[in-house]
Amino acid sequence: MEIVTSEFFQRALIGGLLIGVTAPLMGLFLVLRRLSMIGDTLSHVSIAGVALGFLIGVYPIAVGLLFAIAASFAIEKLRKAYKSYAELSIAIIMSGGVALASLFFTMGKGFKNVDSYLFGSIYTLNSNDLYVIGGVTLIVLAAIWLQVKELFLITFDEDAAAVSGLPVKFYNVMISVLTALIISVSIKIVGALLVSALLTIPAACSLIIARSFRQSVITVVIVGELAVIIGLLMAGVWNLAPGGTIVLLLIAVLLLLLVFRRGVRAGS
Repeated sequence: MEIVTSEFFQRALIGGLLIGVTAPLMGLFLVLRRLSMIGDTLSHVSIAGVALGFLIGVYPIAVGLLFAIAASFAIEKLRKAYKSYAELSIAIIMSGGVALASLFFTMGKGFKNVDSYLFGSIYTLNSNDLYVIGGVTLIVLAAIWLQVKELFLITFDEDAAAVSGLPVKFYNVMISVLTALIISVSIKIVGALLVSALLTIPAACSLIIARSFRQSVITVVIVGELAVIIGLLMAGVWNLAPGGTIVLLLIAVLLLLLVFRRGVRAGS
């Protein structure tokens, strides 16, 4: 267990714990609004930004962040244009993100460390990464804390929120931007190809055991944090991929909860 005292592991643990709060928490709002696929979309767009960052020699996460925010605004615009087919906006932006990423990767064939953004490399987090992750965590938690009642109403009844005078468009954009922020700083932890799992699986777990919105909030945070802590320890001790270990652990928890619920129903 010497790895626990290593500086790189401690940085990884700090970064993981921060994302373990914000990603599942924001994912809960996305799942309840049936927008769970937005995580995949913004992560693919972020990777395009990361690739461009490598190409022009700029901090990759910063460029990925700008791309994800721009994509979040574009999704909202397209959702309004296709009101009856809102999922089209997600498919269109995802396609564009993949296309841009492939183009930039082709232009920079000598890219190094690209895999760390595709599959995650939490052990390579540096001080700058932690500052960025910490800043995003503060922004997200503050926004949710200050607007939790409004977000609750919009999540469960957007029409009622509009009738009551809430600026629904503003809150929709805010949710998308906050999601973009989280995804952009998460891709180095669990990777762009796995980040949506950290957004959605804790929320899926909460839907099984929580009986109220408050319980759901508590559940997603607990599940997310436990998965990060245990996953990192397992990966460190047995030399496994940290991002993949965390995600597989989340899936295992979800499956156990499903089996437990079926057993309870059968017993009753």
